[in-house]
Amino acid sequence: MTPEQQLETLTRGAVDVVSREELLEKLRRGKPLRIKYGADPSAPDLHLGHSVPLWRLRRFQDLGHTIVFIIGDFTGRIGDPSGRSRTRPMLSEEEVRANAATYAAQVGKILDISRCEIVYNSQWFSEMAADGLLRLAARYTVARMLERDDFAKRMGAEAPVAIVELLYPLIQAYDSVMVRADVEVGGTDQLFNMLVGRDIMRAYDMEPQVVMTWPLLVGTDGHEKMSKSLGNYIGVTDPPGEMFGKLMSIPDALLPQYLELLVEMPAEEIAQLQQDMAAGAVNPRDIKDEMARRIVALYHGEEAAQQASEEFRRVFSQRELPSDMPEIAVSAGDLVSGKIWLVRLTTVAGFAPSNSEARRLIRQGAVSINDQIITDENAEVEVRTGDVLRVGKRRFGRITVKPGD
Repeated sequence: MTPEQQLETLTRGAVDVVSREELLEKLRRGKPLRIKYGADPSAPDLHLGHSVPLWRLRRFQDLGHTIVFIIGDFTGRIGDPSGRSRTRPMLSEEEVRANAATYAAQVGKILDISRCEIVYNSQWFSEMAADGLLRLAARYTVARMLERDDFAKRMGAEAPVAIVELLYPLIQAYDSVMVRADVEVGGTDQLFNMLVGRDIMRAYDMEPQVVMTWPLLVGTDGHEKMSKSLGNYIGVTDPPGEMFGKLMSIPDALLPQYLELLVEMPAEEIAQLQQDMAAGAVNPRDIKDEMARRIVALYHGEEAAQQASEEFRRVFSQRELPSDMPEIAVSAGDLVSGKIWLVRLTTVAGFAPSNSEARRLIRQGAVSINDQIITDENAEVEVRTGDVLRVGKRRFGRITVKPGD
């Protein structure tokens, strides 16, 4: 491709490009660019929200540019303040290391890892003494930092802003200095942080990086951005059936964004589908099925995607039980006259992380045994081997009563 053609391909769908002229100039030099992308391991799994910039990075990689993937094992301990109304709790070094352990393998589902540079920012920050941090902090002003919308809103509401949060954009910016980034890619919530990177690179007498952002993917709840902490996420390592089911569960209103960001369907085709849905000429369920199969195939292959589609239709359209259900082992010692507290059964099955969440699911009518919905959170239910516990639309388990100790 010519530099102009590369520019068109690489910026397709971007919200911000700061600036197109600078990017074109870098491309015209004919040398592979260094493209920075950072991810803080604040949770162990990457989700489809992360995949949006990662697939855009793949465009750079396919054109011969170098991807520098920074695992923020240092910044992850602080927590990015972007979009936050209060200070994040700091993670321990052990928590961050555990979360980071699988990141490279997950990124490898999208990028060619053999052609990536993978670095941890603790490599340079663990060696930075206090005087180095002071010199870095001296290169930026409090007034500029408080221009950030997140901080301005919190201060206006008299909510605290921790000093460590003011340092976060500087620390992320210093990553760009250390890897000599030509371009940094991220979500729209990262725009401020990445622009600070441009300023800090100038302060170190370096050519500033080009900044590129893409939209944030809305989570399965249809309201908030996709987030592990909010529970509205679809993990890139989710099993095929689970990934397919979650994609089928999204509100119809999210279809245009998912088709644009995850499938990269042309805008004119999306507009036509919206017209067809509004006119009742197309069933949104059929569009979701096609979309879900294409997305699952990206991460698990065509055969797994087709099987997930068929299983979903069999279970939810024909109201049959899944052909493969996990076993829920219940000890006879936990039973009183053959009964067990439904809340405990739901947590033992792993279908709720806590008793309070199990209670909420039961009250909402999301829990049933053998298709009998139970809404009494205090219910003691009789269970036998072979009974089926169902929670929500996608979680099934077959109960096996084991002899007590």
